[in-house]
Amino acid sequence: MDLQYSPEQLQLRESVERFVREEYDFAHRRRLVASDPGHDEACWRKYADFGWLAIPFSEDDGGIGGDAADVALVMEGVGRGLLLEPYLANVVLAGGVLSTLGSAEQKAQWLAPMMGGQAKLALAHAEAGGRYERAHCDTRLQREGQGLLLSGGKVLVHGGGVADAFVVIARNSGAVGDEQGLSAVVVPANAPGVAIKAYATHDGTRAADVTFDRVALPESALLGPEGGAFKALDQVLDRGIAALASEAVGAMGALVDATLDYLKTRKQFGRPIGTNQALQHRMVDMHIALDEARSMALYGALMVEEGDVGARRKALSATKIEIDRTARLVGQEAVQLHGAMGVTEELNVGHYFKRLTLIGLSLGDSNWHLRRHAAS
Repeated sequence: MDLQYSPEQLQLRESVERFVREEYDFAHRRRLVASDPGHDEACWRKYADFGWLAIPFSEDDGGIGGDAADVALVMEGVGRGLLLEPYLANVVLAGGVLSTLGSAEQKAQWLAPMMGGQAKLALAHAEAGGRYERAHCDTRLQREGQGLLLSGGKVLVHGGGVADAFVVIARNSGAVGDEQGLSAVVVPANAPGVAIKAYATHDGTRAADVTFDRVALPESALLGPEGGAFKALDQVLDRGIAALASEAVGAMGALVDATLDYLKTRKQFGRPIGTNQALQHRMVDMHIALDEARSMALYGALMVEEGDVGARRKALSATKIEIDRTARLVGQEAVQLHGAMGVTEELNVGHYFKRLTLIGLSLGDSNWHLRRHAAS
């Protein structure tokens, strides 16, 4: 297997790195965190102009026809720059379900504007009490007259506060935890009966809790076959894990660089603290963990399209477990080696640590993935 990046991929990586370096410094991010809606609309339009929003979608749908490795290159830049724009929510999650289940007309209505930067989407699938279980769904979809009626509530909808439409997972039959009987529908954010409670998460990104009170929808809102959404949802969430793994690699790389620079410049007793052999050993541990994380992120990206569902699940759970372990090690070491200033708001180290912590809790924590890995 050839694991070398193609010239096009190298160009993509350079474009992302250049954008982060030249247009998205930490001071800019701090201003965005304090703003409403919490990200930069001008940057979002640039993502569209660069083609980043169209990467994983087929050329027939107006996309570029890239794969998970291409998305990983963007997500690594997202992690290194701590970018706040809802790339994962739109391109990987909501866009992933739409591209898998949507008809040509539905893709033209919702996916094409998202790729062009004119609309934002969010995947609404998690519910209170679900504990990461992907089939846990009590939001109900029923037929009424010539249309559909949606009732229920979703939590932690990433990018939900700025979404123009939600891709909602709802149950039309079966018990709360059944994989069968789950459907996907597109719901405009301004539809009567939709209530959105947006908030900032611990790491500065944004999410929302969304309730649907007897929201009337046309038949055309249904994505794919009725009751047949779980397979697509399961794979899209695994793609999300692969993307998060690459984001974590970017964040860890930034922490390793910042910590090494700090050990070289911070002096005590007339010499850099990096001359202390014990601290050098800890720095080596961070480098090793970063390399291990990078390898697992690549493995996850290569396995997201694996046809054997059990093998794919096992591989992505293994990826998430290893990413969580290495992110915890690198994040904690970076904070400790910086001393008390490692957790101040003025230094970016603590912000990377917060983001890595939230990644560890996203799309399943280590304990959940250990159980899933054993069951696959």
